[in-house]
Amino acid sequence: MQESHKDGNIRNIIFQQGQFDCAAETLGNRYNSQNIYNMNPTDIHYYIADWALAGNKLNEIGNCLWYLNPFKPNCNSTFPSNGSGTFHTRLGKHCFYRPTSKYADT
Repeated sequence: MQESHKDGNIRNIIFQQGQFDCAAETLGNRYNSQNIYNMNPTDIHYYIADWALAGNKLNEIGNCLWYLNPFKPNCNSTFPSNGSGTFHTRLGKHCFYRPTSKYADT
């Protein structure tokens, strides 16, 4: 773990390299037009963030630790690449993954 991320505050987690594509200005050496610097959040976005930070969850997602938009119609059966998560459900464009027994080894 990088020294600046040890305190685990939400900002450090979000901006940790490779954590969220939306926090990166470039992806694969190309400009990321869907980065947070191009977004204009409204009151509903702040409400949703506050709701989630208060510990609320969507029942459909359960104990999932990872999600991603695969930019394709199907979700991979595992994520991340080390196999520590298994596919659980898809909501909209996002695939959600629950931890497997391999997660304990990470």
